[in-house]
Amino acid sequence: MPKGYHHLTYDQRCQIYILKARGDTSSSIANILKVHHSTISRELKRNKGQRGYRHQQAQEKAFLRKNSQPNKKMTPQIVTRIEEKIKLQWSPIQISGWLKRHGKEHVSHETIYNHIWKDKRQGGQLYRELRHRGKKYNKQRKGASGRGNMPGRIDIKQRPCIVEKKTRLGDWELDTVIGAGHKGVIVSMVERTSKLTKLAKVSHKTAEEVSQALIEQLKPIKDFVHTLTADNGKEFAYHQMVSFELEADFYFATPYHSWERGLNEHTNGLVRQYFPKTQSFLDTTSKDIERVETLLNNRPRKALNFETPLEVFTRLSTNMLCSGAQ
Repeated sequence: MPKGYHHLTYDQRCQIYILKARGDTSSSIANILKVHHSTISRELKRNKGQRGYRHQQAQEKAFLRKNSQPNKKMTPQIVTRIEEKIKLQWSPIQISGWLKRHGKEHVSHETIYNHIWKDKRQGGQLYRELRHRGKKYNKQRKGASGRGNMPGRIDIKQRPCIVEKKTRLGDWELDTVIGAGHKGVIVSMVERTSKLTKLAKVSHKTAEEVSQALIEQLKPIKDFVHTLTADNGKEFAYHQMVSFELEADFYFATPYHSWERGLNEHTNGLVRQYFPKTQSFLDTTSKDIERVETLLNNRPRKALNFETPLEVFTRLSTNMLCSGAQ
């Protein structure tokens, strides 16, 4: 077991929230996350709120604590030296390497980037000297989300064979539809057997907003949610939280194999009939989304022997409830 304190990521805090909610002890959580038990104990003590431990609140408290502490290495002399090099269009990596090579106080390039963006927030112009002046540096961490490299990712190959047969109710495909200019996002959910579609608008294509939309839309019918299958976009990074809240298994398609979620791709095409690629979603209202969802769910489908998705979903869900099967 690793010794000493370990800085936790947001994904790990999501796991702690889930495991704590199901009754796991601090020691068992530490074993699962492969960190020292003191890390979990300290996390639960320092970052809980009045309503107990919640992952989002814990992340915010940890962030504020970290960023409220001044970096001792960033002395006035070092700051002056760094800013001189920035104005010569040196990159933070070049500055960090130069300081180390010449025996100066070593400052990581991440710290230099943080200094630049803090200066920008305060109205400074240092960021204009960067090669990618408007684009914030994104540090790549070990184990970070990426296509095919989602933390806790379960591949579609492990999905039960019954999902392919489309003989039961409760297997959903997930995706997002992006507004023109990346202004607004529609989260789309479609049930494989009945073709029932659920739509929700979110402001940004973030894991937090997308996961909340999935939970809000599907939790009222979670008795009819067995599996969820998505692509490998980072907006599905909080899949473990969604899986926990809906009590369903979450799977990821093979990267760039869109045909593995063919129904979702087809449904997105139907959505585009009402929201073309040239349209921004900034002025799209919840009523607009509900109208399109209603139209799609009440349209007869040849694949359903010309029943509507709503008719099929209602019939199958009623049969399940009457038979006591789920």
